[in-house]
Amino acid sequence: MKIPVEDVVEASEQAPEPAETAHADVAEKEAAAMADTAEGMTEEEMVEAAIRAGEEAADNDFKLKYDKAAEELAEVRAELTQAQEAKDAAEAKAADAVNRHARLQADWENYRRRTAQERLDERARATEKLVEALLPVVDDMERALDHARGQELADDFKQFVDGVDAVRAKLMGVFDHEGVEAIDPKGEAFDPNIHQAVGRVEDAEQYDETVNDVYQKGYRMGGKILRPAMVTVTYGGSKRPAPEPEAGSEAESADTETTAE
Repeated sequence: MKIPVEDVVEASEQAPEPAETAHADVAEKEAAAMADTAEGMTEEEMVEAAIRAGEEAADNDFKLKYDKAAEELAEVRAELTQAQEAKDAAEAKAADAVNRHARLQADWENYRRRTAQERLDERARATEKLVEALLPVVDDMERALDHARGQELADDFKQFVDGVDAVRAKLMGVFDHEGVEAIDPKGEAFDPNIHQAVGRVEDAEQYDETVNDVYQKGYRMGGKILRPAMVTVTYGGSKRPAPEPEAGSEAESADTETTAE
């Protein structure tokens, strides 16, 4: 049994339509070729040919869609890569800005502390120079007061001496406010770090190397020796015993020994 050519063409037109124009043209050409060769084919052969033509058209359409999807995926991946690179560059730039800000902040803090300390040091040096310039004045006032108090004075002159002593007391109050301390070590152990020995006195009744006389007081300011005390030092006596440890030090030593055991 033969099938008319019109049926073959109609069967081929009912196959799945391609998604793109180029593949539609190919399908039309294939349908025309099938129409040309349909004569002399059985019905089953024509059906099989139509099915194959439809499958090929569907395959071509699927391949076209797949290729297009692959291209779109590649474009999306490229855009994603560019976005990631831009994100990384922005994060690196932000991190660099944060680090530069932190360094600038640290530099500013160091500069502020340094300048503040420099101002304090300059003030301390200026005060030291003023105090050192006033020390001879204090020495003269104290020597004058000591000499006057060793004399028989009239009442009005005693009042004058008391006034000079009051001025000296006010000056020493200013020294005390600025952290200036007098070094008057009579009877204390000689310390070459804060005392200047100008003579030796033999005295067996005192410990060896004891300050016997203070010719001139010394002064310190904030732990710095502005002027050592000028003293005489004894010799010929017994050695000064070592200072006894404080109660707190003894307790700490006992705890240390207990822990070691």
